[in-house]
Amino acid sequence: MTSADRRLLLVHAHPDDETINNGATMARYAAEGAQVTLLTCTLGEEGEVLVPELAQLAPDQADQLGGYRIAELRAAMGALGVTDWRFLGGPGRYRDSGMIGTPANGKPRAFWNADLDEAVGHAVAVVREVRPQVVVTYDENGGYGHPDHIQAHRVAMAAVERAADPDWRPDLGDAWDVAKVYWCCTPVSVLREGAEAMASLGQAAPFEQLGDIDDIPFAVPDQAVTAAVDGRPYAGHKDAAMRAHATQITVDGPFFALSNNFGQEVLGVEHYRLVRGQRGPAGNAPNGWEDDLFAGLDT
Repeated sequence: MTSADRRLLLVHAHPDDETINNGATMARYAAEGAQVTLLTCTLGEEGEVLVPELAQLAPDQADQLGGYRIAELRAAMGALGVTDWRFLGGPGRYRDSGMIGTPANGKPRAFWNADLDEAVGHAVAVVREVRPQVVVTYDENGGYGHPDHIQAHRVAMAAVERAADPDWRPDLGDAWDVAKVYWCCTPVSVLREGAEAMASLGQAAPFEQLGDIDDIPFAVPDQAVTAAVDGRPYAGHKDAAMRAHATQITVDGPFFALSNNFGQEVLGVEHYRLVRGQRGPAGNAPNGWEDDLFAGLDT
């Protein structure tokens, strides 16, 4: 399989999730000539606005943040070299649901309340069109429990199953069996290294309010990790893409702060858990991890 034959589909909840979780991976594969497709499920209308002069875009004011974030996503994809990016069901079909327990959960178009069969149908249409060998999304908790991340997980996993069934919605295209599915993850060891790096810079440990690192919701034991994609040559692309999401991310040197002021090291190496398909041979990554999401598919 040549690089041009490789096809990667990433399913994310909001604009900026793709850059934070997979920006270096996306830039690397795009630069190598693979087809990289991003499917974003909402416009991120409920996000906090970190740019004071744009505060009026917020959902409790003009409620125009979603449209603005389309432009941010366009700029981020330009920085990563990704040309195929889409919204589930089209821009604005599903609305950002906000954090669990907030009034935004009850809004009519909230993704959390979407008809699952309808949403999965939109995703199946993309899978059957793009025909990716590899799909990337979140784990069953959406990484940290955000309703839209959990729903994106449900939609992506169901779409992979149904896209392979020729009897399910044949009107959406010919059946396609995805070879490998990965969930984004962060190894405990990497979080520890990040905390130590911040401490060496005189920064407070970013995880203190969440308890011990082993208890952080998105921390994954190293033994559960199966792949580490080295995108360090493309760290500058990821940095530029993060800066493009200016309403949501403040970039400060090797660290960035999300709207909840949670600091995390900007990593050029991104980690994954294989949950569908055969694990490929160990590459140059540590711990016997794959160093390529397409490992084992090229023969």
